[in-house]
Amino acid sequence: MTHSGLQECVILQTCNRVELFGFGDNADIEKIKKTWASVAGLEESAFKENLEISQGTEAYLHLLNLTSGLDSLVVGEEQILGQVKESMNSARELRVSGNNLNTLFEKAIRVGTRVRRSTGISRGSVSIGSMAVKLAEENIDDLKSKHVMLIGTGEAASLVAKSLKKRGVDFFVTSRTFERSQAFAETVAGKPIKFEEAMVNFKSVDVLFVATIAPYFLVTYERVKNAMESSKNGILIMDLSNPRTVDERVATIKKIKMMNLDQIAEMVDKNMRTRIGVVSSAEKIINEELPVVEAVMKRVEVEPIVNSVFKEIDQARLKELKKALQMLEETDEQKIRIIDQLTQAIVEDIMSTPMNNLRKASEQGDSEILRTVIKLFNYKTRE
Repeated sequence: MTHSGLQECVILQTCNRVELFGFGDNADIEKIKKTWASVAGLEESAFKENLEISQGTEAYLHLLNLTSGLDSLVVGEEQILGQVKESMNSARELRVSGNNLNTLFEKAIRVGTRVRRSTGISRGSVSIGSMAVKLAEENIDDLKSKHVMLIGTGEAASLVAKSLKKRGVDFFVTSRTFERSQAFAETVAGKPIKFEEAMVNFKSVDVLFVATIAPYFLVTYERVKNAMESSKNGILIMDLSNPRTVDERVATIKKIKMMNLDQIAEMVDKNMRTRIGVVSSAEKIINEELPVVEAVMKRVEVEPIVNSVFKEIDQARLKELKKALQMLEETDEQKIRIIDQLTQAIVEDIMSTPMNNLRKASEQGDSEILRTVIKLFNYKTRE
């Protein structure tokens, strides 16, 4: 974080994207991208078409939409709220988040919970995973009797696995790390199989679900074409990955039927169109809450200045108190306590009103008063 100018950071990974929320006085977007690429092992060019940047109110609105289930591939998706909570908890444990992001995420989670309880937006929602399995059932006769394979062990793969298990469908699960496949099979469902073994056995697969976050094609054109040359049956391939990890040319091979994430999401969207009123109700609540979030975040932003001013004045108070007690040669603890409390009360009485006015001015977006206070008290922003 220090290399990118961020003082706070929360990373959120969902089944189809990775989001970074940051706070800093001197944040540099280019440095953030460079640091992110370095940590993730990516080329910076990967961000050209796949990076969206939001700041200030736009970022607040995005997070509210996210926790409320409005900014997911599946409207009303329940998993995203849990993912946001987990990301926040992880950031706190690693001590990379602070007062600003903690406050923002806590507020966003409360708003998301309110939206879901008030509108019922999560009731009856269909996940990408369950829709993919449903579409497979519609395109394959007797899915239970088919050879089914799942590549991936992340959130999207988990949704597919749970849906297959619910329908009583047996399936193999694999990933680049066999231990991860084993752990997935034990905690979710499926029979683990080594990745290399899975890749050479495409010819025996009837339905293939691919749900990974690999930045390259795991299922290549050549691999599937070779498998089809010795296969009597075709393969139904459901690619839930983002970016796609099945080569699009695979769809041109005979006996192959393929659907990607966008097509599956479109089917989910059709399922949601009967619930437009619910979405409108959710948006209304978010529009009511957004100004409140803005005011809270502006107040959090000014709090370090308020604390710094009080701290400096209290240090001056203690310095003068010490000098006065020495001059009085006072040793009586009760009298010293009374004098100490007196000086504290005077400082608080003088400073409370202007500092509270500063907080209110900040909430209302009055940056002129903020700049004046910074100048008057010679407040230095964090490096």
